[in-house]
Amino acid sequence: METSKLKKFAQAARRQLIEQVGARLKLILQIDTAELREKEKAVKDLQEQIAKTSNDAVIERVAYIWFNRFCALRFMDVNRYTKVGTVSPAEGFSQPEILQEAKLGHIDVDFQVNQQKVFDLLGGKSVSVDPQQEAYRLLLVAVCNSQHKLMPFMFERIADYTELLIPEDLLSENSILHTVREAMTEENCKDVEIIGWLYQFYISEKKDEVINRRSVVAKDEIPAATQLFTPKWIVKYMVENSLGRLWMLNRPQSRLIQQMDYYVKHEQDSADFLRISKPEEIKLCDPACGSGHILVYAFDLLYAIYEEEGYDQKEIPNLIITKNLSGIEIDDRAGALAAFSLTMKARQKYRRFLRKPVQPNVCVLENVEFDEREIKNYMDVVGRDLFTMNLQATLHQFEEADNFGSLIRPDETNVGDVFNRLEAKGIGSNLFLVNTHQKVLKILNQADYLSTKYHVVIANPPYMGGKAMNGRLKAFLQDNYSNTKADLFAAFIIRNVELTVQGGQLGFVAPFVWMFISSYENLRNFILSKTTITCLAQLEYNAFAPACIPVATFTLENANHPSFKGGYIRLSDFRGCENQGPKTLEAIKNPKCDWFYRASAADLKKIPGRPIAYWASNRVRKVFETSASLGTIGSPTHGVVTGDNNRFLKNWSEVSKNNICFTAKTREDSVSSGVRWFPVSKGGPFRRWFGNNEFVIDWFNDGHELRTTKHHTGRIRATNFNLGRIFQPGITWSTISSSSLSMRYLPEGMIFESKGSVCFSDMEEQRLFLLALTNTHVINALLLIMSPTLDYHEGPMSRLPIVDIDTTKPVEIADACYQLSKRDWDSHESSWDFSRLPILLQEYRQSTLNKTYTKLNTHWQKVTREMRLLEEENNRIFINGYGVQDELKPEVPVKGITLSCNPHYRYGGDKREEELEVRIPDDPDHPFHLIPAT
Repeated sequence: METSKLKKFAQAARRQLIEQVGARLKLILQIDTAELREKEKAVKDLQEQIAKTSNDAVIERVAYIWFNRFCALRFMDVNRYTKVGTVSPAEGFSQPEILQEAKLGHIDVDFQVNQQKVFDLLGGKSVSVDPQQEAYRLLLVAVCNSQHKLMPFMFERIADYTELLIPEDLLSENSILHTVREAMTEENCKDVEIIGWLYQFYISEKKDEVINRRSVVAKDEIPAATQLFTPKWIVKYMVENSLGRLWMLNRPQSRLIQQMDYYVKHEQDSADFLRISKPEEIKLCDPACGSGHILVYAFDLLYAIYEEEGYDQKEIPNLIITKNLSGIEIDDRAGALAAFSLTMKARQKYRRFLRKPVQPNVCVLENVEFDEREIKNYMDVVGRDLFTMNLQATLHQFEEADNFGSLIRPDETNVGDVFNRLEAKGIGSNLFLVNTHQKVLKILNQADYLSTKYHVVIANPPYMGGKAMNGRLKAFLQDNYSNTKADLFAAFIIRNVELTVQGGQLGFVAPFVWMFISSYENLRNFILSKTTITCLAQLEYNAFAPACIPVATFTLENANHPSFKGGYIRLSDFRGCENQGPKTLEAIKNPKCDWFYRASAADLKKIPGRPIAYWASNRVRKVFETSASLGTIGSPTHGVVTGDNNRFLKNWSEVSKNNICFTAKTREDSVSSGVRWFPVSKGGPFRRWFGNNEFVIDWFNDGHELRTTKHHTGRIRATNFNLGRIFQPGITWSTISSSSLSMRYLPEGMIFESKGSVCFSDMEEQRLFLLALTNTHVINALLLIMSPTLDYHEGPMSRLPIVDIDTTKPVEIADACYQLSKRDWDSHESSWDFSRLPILLQEYRQSTLNKTYTKLNTHWQKVTREMRLLEEENNRIFINGYGVQDELKPEVPVKGITLSCNPHYRYGGDKREEELEVRIPDDPDHPFHLIPAT
């Protein structure tokens, strides 16, 4: 499907509809006509809606409603699911077929429309500014009202302000319907997937607006900010490895496997699995269903299951809709599209389905509130014995359903029994309590969806970090999901497991940060200890179209099998979204390829922090399991966060050198110096051994101003002073990188900032040993296991395994490399220890400038070769010491020699091929997912 044209259409259609609905609203509010007086109630409803919300909110909602209806009607027209085309012309004509038929005197008797008025308009007997437009609007409303009987979720009965706000122009070449027909071609409408894409693109501009604002997302903006249409291959991967897997476990000889291209076969499945005797038993739920893409493909797979079991094809659609599939959503427009898509899928399979359709089980969660007097009166009539503490609590759990969604855990779980007892009381006939009763039934219905245990739960859950959450949502997560409050998707993973029966199957697509960074360690512990990862595909960083979000799609079994080896696919070497699906298929067909792995929970638990490092070899896991950690001989320490770098940090050349102290060894020395500025380590570009010393920090009077300046909230701006460590020697590194780790010696007399963390050790020999170790291929390979997001903070650093090396050679190498790198750094004016350009030194002086430069260049080449030999020898020692000779080679490319005199080095040297375009900080509050596609 060509989605670029659909996106352009949907975005333009939204703008056009908002403009036209807005113009219509303005007109209605300003004029007084006989027509409007006839529709006094609708006008009053419109005014009430504006008073409750705003003009803009009403315009946005009505535009959204008509867009959905126009697209739905066009889809049904193209597929001939209706008797006559409502928005589409018959072949050879330009106007909608229904209007053309009316001109010929034909109007369906089932349409509740004033036929005479339509005929009078078209025959010129009724006065109108634009009789054809007016007649067509009457017919369109009649069609929508007739469709209400079949699909009330999509076509609410139009007898209110929605009808008043139909766009004026529906027939010209500039009309919205003309663009709908152009975009929704017959080819595009072969698959109901088009409905989901149109929904995604329709909200995309609002999504970008909310995201780019980089502020708290209001609850009515959550759908736009968090909903993403899941690519079809990922939907297939999740559904086939959850629903499909459940069926294959129960029917090992099933031919279903022949149509599941993304199904991952396992070396050995447990005999202890969830038993299913017939297809009707399977209950599948998408608790954040959006426009229903996952449910639609689950329908296809279930249909194949029923067919294989010999069911009558006429019965299958009804069985799937009523028995198998459920969706939960907070956005009523998305929920309507999900129900519509399932209905269209059922109609596709059975042509008479729409004659007696059944309603899809799609629950749009709505806010329901009671006042205490209302509840008291209701309880008095019903009988207080029915209202247990759990039921009373549940009646108040949906006051913010549109904010908390499927994360709500209903206290009342025995909903069916409550329904039956209320029905026996006959409360529905009590006119004084009917409104309260309807609200109670709505809550019970919503609670039923959220308390049912499903055999399969599949979701692309909402992604939202703490900084983007509104206050109530953040508090709700703190109270109910404190171990996974870092992001909505993490809480959803826990909740979805709770919604699944023991032994049930789950499918997800979510940002893969949960697999590695420390903020999600509790989630990893839960997954590895309570469930079983059956398969996982980790996408390349920017390959999840239509958004730049680094994701993994994976499936779980809600049972813990520690020795079960799941199938893992690593797609990081394959750039672009177009390569992810094909390379996944290739790995599934050929598990011996280089990007397919198998690992068990027992394997993954051997690594500290339990990162989902499925590609780690048995030897590497053994190293982690049996070795001491770097933290036992060094202290990786986070640097100061100034809270205002523009004020407290300067390049050293920006201030007077007389006002910089380079010799402080203690805090007392800094105070007695009387100066304001002191050298500070601040990370910087990729450079090993020494350098990147370019900044100074305002530390006047022991940093008094920095340590006391307050934020407008009253708290101190700066943090992490680590006063006991400043001015001490150590080794420093850039905590955020787009390349390999590069460690540098930090001399005495410096402070360190948050992006230039420092590992301290009290002994010079240990400092040099750690400097040698951390500048090796071995440590870079281990860090890719500990922190594949390239966030080299203190946690992963301190957990790096240290093996005994029976030689002092690394210390000697580190010292030699440090000296070479320091001389190289100090030979340039950017160093505060610079004294003279090398080309002016006596040792290189020759009879001509050309000869002088040639001799200097020869020296530079010699230094580069010397450094390269030292680094390769250092690599060799540690590769042998760690026993990873089969996995790593000691060679260092010449561009990886980080000396300024090396012409191949350009502040990037040994960059990884998968260099990030989207940085993922180790910050649970950072809304990393809120990055619009570029």
